[in-house]
Parts: sequence; structure tokens; C-alpha cells
Amino acid sequence: MTTAKRDTYTPETLLSVAVQVFIERGYDGTSMEHLSKAAGISKSSIYHHVTGKEELLRRAVSRALDELFGILDEEHARVGTAAERLEYVVRRMVEVLMAELPYVTLLLRVRGNTGTERWALERRREFDHRVAALLKDAAAEGDVRADVEVRLATRLVFGMINSIVEWYRPEGPDGRSDASGASGVSGAGEREVVDAVARLVFGGLRKAS
Repeated sequence: MTTAKRDTYTPETLLSVAVQVFIERGYDGTSMEHLSKAAGISKSSIYHHVTGKEELLRRAVSRALDELFGILDEEHARVGTAAERLEYVVRRMVEVLMAELPYVTLLLRVRGNTGTERWALERRREFDHRVAALLKDAAAEGDVRADVEVRLATRLVFGMINSIVEWYRPEGPDGRSDASGASGVSGAGEREVVDAVARLVFGGLRKAS
């Protein structure tokens, strides 16, 4: 991992570095010493801004959750048929996942071993239930097929979207993959991924005419 320069250190830098360390080592396997070395600052400097690693975890997962829940407050998620709103939400979920990739990745990997993790899991379930309610409404309106149980369909949709964190790597301005060295799938851009997910999800969900 690249160590942050001391002269460019900010609380945002610390959070970004902490997220990467949590992802690489696992939250339980990360110590304040690990965070200190990765950020290139002393542990006392970290404690000047946060009470410990759990506060960093809460800030990180809160960022992902705030972005996801923010989708549900957007106009196109509130206006129109249930199927239209559902498709908008699915598209925006993919966009948020790619825009906030490290933070959403961390959110998807929490296991419930701490109070913050349990809180994050409960918030994730709440978000899932609200999207499932949209799918149920779309089925009731006759716009999506009703022969697949709503909870199963919701899990399959989330499974497809959440799997993106395992393979998607954003391209840099030169068209190459990011500094991690991992390449994206055939150089797929964000819009291509969003459109592909929408086609696959709603090609299967929409009721045959």
C-alpha cells in the first residue's frame, strides 16, 4: 500500500487509507499501528481526530449508507410507476457502488462483530427491504413478473449488483486500470456496466407482453 505523505495528511486522507487497510487486512485484523504506518502519521495524530478504529469504520460505512439511502429520496425514485422507480433505483445503486467503490466494498464485508458493524448490517437490511417493497409494488401493478418470490428476486438482484465490487476496477484518465494493477472487465466503463445490469435485471423481471 502507498503510504500517505505527512505534508498532505488530512482527516479525509486518513479515512481513505483506513478503508483500504480494513479491506486488505479485515477490520478485526487491523490495529492502530497498521493504520499509523499506512497513513504515515503517528498514532497520537490519529487519536487527535478520532477515538479509534471503530470511529473510522463508522465514518466509512456511513458514507456508503448515506449515498445509498440518498437514492431513495431522489425525485425519480419517488415519482412514477413502481417499475420505473425500481429501475431508476437499480441504476443509481450501480452508479453509487462504482463511485464509492472502497466504501461500499467495506460495507458489504462487515460481519457484525462490533456495535458499529451490527448497526451497519441493520441499515443495510432496511435499505434492502425498501427496494424489495418497490419490487413487490411493481409486481402488484402487473409490470414485473409475479412468478418469482419477491424476497428471492430481491436477493438475486442485490447479488448481481454487489458482485461488482469483486471485479470492477475504475479506469484512470489514460484509459488504463487503477493503480492497484487489476484490470476491469474488458475495459468496461461505468455507463456500460450500469446499462448491462439494467438490461439483465429487467429483461428477466419484466412481465412478458
